[in-house]
Amino acid sequence: MKYKLLVLDVDGTLLNDEKQITPHTLATLKKVQQMGIHIVLASGRSTHGVFPLAKELELEKYGGYVLSYNGGQIFSMETGGLLFEKRIDPVMFPYLYKKALKNDFPIFTYHKDRIITNRADNEHIRAEAALNNMQVVEVENFPEAITFAPCKCILVSDDEEKLVGLENHWKRRLNGTLDVFRSEDYFLEVVPEFINKANTLGVLIEKIGVTLEEVIAIGDGVCDISMIQMAGLGIAMGNAVLAVKRCTDYETASNNEDGVARAVEKHVIARITPANIPLDQLNARAKHALMGNLGIQYTYASEDRVEATMPVDVRTRQPFGILHGGAMLALAETVAGLGSMILCQPDEIIVGMQVSGNHVSSAYEGDTVRAVGTIIHKGRSSHVWNVDVFTSTDKLVSSIRVVNSVLKKK
Repeated sequence: MKYKLLVLDVDGTLLNDEKQITPHTLATLKKVQQMGIHIVLASGRSTHGVFPLAKELELEKYGGYVLSYNGGQIFSMETGGLLFEKRIDPVMFPYLYKKALKNDFPIFTYHKDRIITNRADNEHIRAEAALNNMQVVEVENFPEAITFAPCKCILVSDDEEKLVGLENHWKRRLNGTLDVFRSEDYFLEVVPEFINKANTLGVLIEKIGVTLEEVIAIGDGVCDISMIQMAGLGIAMGNAVLAVKRCTDYETASNNEDGVARAVEKHVIARITPANIPLDQLNARAKHALMGNLGIQYTYASEDRVEATMPVDVRTRQPFGILHGGAMLALAETVAGLGSMILCQPDEIIVGMQVSGNHVSSAYEGDTVRAVGTIIHKGRSSHVWNVDVFTSTDKLVSSIRVVNSVLKKK
């Protein structure tokens, strides 16, 4: 496959205006991960605020990543390990706080599951805490409360002119030490030097051995421009600001119209063919699922034929050493399931509907059986597969019929 990494901004991109991942987008992103593409959630949110979305997408199962704080941290969801981080030296906070007080700007930062601020009553700070599912802690002396090195710090004001004035001043004054930018009309963010989504994404792709040409990036805001321009394919949401749309290769629908799903279906799923399905990755990622627990391994896939093997051992045998019929049916459903996924259209999903088998002979412990699935009916609403299971000496063990229902994504 041409693309290996799908990088998604969160708010205004992955999430609709109700701050939800729609069922259509969720199904599409799970399917594309099953086909071997890794997902990166690249957000200005705290790591604590992105983790629930990563878990909803099952990134830990498919080897995805979280790039949080606009690039301040990278987490591997599969291992739970911190791959990269860069923080602000706490010695800078007396100066930052002094400027905030002079301009009457509330100031806050993040620490674990808390937001620490001098103004807990500010509506924008309360909204940020709710968005990240964090507790707001008000302190009297903000610099003294910062006994750790934060990933970023934010000043808040509804006076855009004053905020822009401080931004321009700090871009000169803090150059070479810290970077500043406005993530919202009312937020002025302070981050470590060189930290943005593109630079941190560059660190990630170097670590995992992916090239820029193998990356798709989708976003809607000014903070996404650098990573969109960097990617092999940059996509703007329909609701993106004009500056984003002008620097991208393609514009998709809005975040309220499943724009991410539509882009992925067009540029990724529609281009996947049986010849480039990464069977080794599918096998590796199924190790903790039923397929992996039974030792099932895909060995071949095409549009009309799928093959897989399964050992007859303590996991799949009956008490007397004969292959268990239930394990054999699970093998058949695994084969037919992948076959139907290959055949279905980008806007379709597959649901198993019926399986029935005729057991012809036995397979014994120590052998490895081979399942060969062939499509015998490809309809608009259903697929019917015949799956024959053979021993290592090509003796027929079972002939199984699997019916899968084809549903349109909602």
